[in-house]
Amino acid sequence: MIAVAAVMLGVAAILLTWRLLVGPTLADRVIATDALLVTAMCAVLLASAIEGRSVGLDTVFVVALLGFIATGVLARYLERRGDS
Repeated sequence: MIAVAAVMLGVAAILLTWRLLVGPTLADRVIATDALLVTAMCAVLLASAIEGRSVGLDTVFVVALLGFIATGVLARYLERRGDS
């Protein structure tokens, strides 16, 4: 089951990287960046589960908070700029 989750995270990371590079609008790239960040956090949590340790939990919490703030700031920037 853990191997399936790892493969799914890898596929998601590849597809999100493609959307980040090819995305037709800046908003698509911002969403892809946010989703890629969430995928990376899930990978850290999966690694913590595999090792049976809770070392990555604090890191994931801080990265999630910073990612949320950064996405809000970028959305505000796009709103003021007028792009969609």
